Amino acid sequence: MAPTHSPPGRPRDRRTHEAILRAAEELVREVGYGSASISAIAARARVGKDAVYRRWSGKPELVYEALFTTVDTGPVPDTGTLSGDVTELARALIEEFAAPAAVAALPGLLADFAADPVLRTRLRSGFLAPARARMVQIFDRAAERGEIGRDVPVDLVLDTLAGAVFFHVGLACEPVTPQLAARLAGIVITGVGRTAPRPHP
Repeated sequence: MAPTHSPPGRPRDRRTHEAILRAAEELVREVGYGSASISAIAARARVGKDAVYRRWSGKPELVYEALFTTVDTGPVPDTGTLSGDVTELARALIEEFAAPAAVAALPGLLADFAADPVLRTRLRSGFLAPARARMVQIFDRAAERGEIGRDVPVDLVLDTLAGAVFFHVGLACEPVTPQLAARLAGIVITGVGRTAPRPHP
């Protein structure tokens, strides 16, 4: 998902954008978050540092987009059931957080975000808010099918799911089993009342 601070009136070269993201992911995986400097990323992408700073405020925002927005920008799950949709969402989050570059980046990335309130605000507005808006579709469809009520706190549910994956896979580094996505989805769905009665017509 693209950040929101590119200068107006200047079209973005998508190939350059993707090359920088790819370089950031490769370097974090190879040398770690701390050693993956903007200079090194720009050199790997064969662009100038100014091309990086036109798109991102710095390394934390760039690395976050490179490693943690695949789920946010991919297709929204639509399996026909809330259980299936949330399981697919959990599976995608697990894959994202379990990737070697993601595991390497998390400690340093979290420290940078924790230390900078402005950066946290940019993260919320540029990445998290649009991602949540897309995922609301899952719960809207479930409400239309009568699987859940209309008053489900979707933001809190998504935070709960992402937080569980983040801690279990990203921080605790617990092994990823084939059953993990379905188990996490089951916990979340139970919490929002999957068995809520269908509304009367």
